[in-house]
Amino acid sequence: MKGVYVLILRLHKETVIRVGKLGKFSFKEGYYAYVGSALGTGGFKRVTRHFDVASGKNATRKWHIDYLLPHSEVVRALLIPTDESIECSTARAVGEFCTGIEDFGCSDCSCHAHLFFSGTDLSESVATTCNKLTGIESIITGNAI
Repeated sequence: MKGVYVLILRLHKETVIRVGKLGKFSFKEGYYAYVGSALGTGGFKRVTRHFDVASGKNATRKWHIDYLLPHSEVVRALLIPTDESIECSTARAVGEFCTGIEDFGCSDCSCHAHLFFSGTDLSESVATTCNKLTGIESIITGNAI
C-alpha cells in the first residue's frame, strides 16, 4: 500500500541535534508532526523503517527525520492511502495550526517545512485535518505497525 503519512513524535526534553547537512537544530520539548511520502516502491514500509530508526534497530541516517527519531517517542503514525502526490498539501494543512521547523524534511520541494511543532498532543488535530483534506479516513497506528 502507498500514500502519505504523518508521524506524531514526542520529545520529552529540549534537545540540540545535528541534522545532516542542515546543521544544528534546537528542538523544544513537546510534540512534532512529520509529513512524509510513501509513494515509492516500498510504500508504507518506509514508516516501518522510521519505527526501526526510532527504536535503534536501524542506525542509517537517510532523511532529515532520521536524525530526530532516536531522540523521540513515536506516539503514532497516520497513514493516508492514496496514489496522489499530496505530501505538500498535507504539510501546508498541518502548518495552519502548528509551527513549522524551517527547511526540515522538504529539501525535494518548495515547502518551508514538513516538520511541525506543538506544545500539546496534535494527533487528533492532524487526523481531522488529513481526513478533511483528502476525504480519506486515515489509518491510525499506535507506536508500531
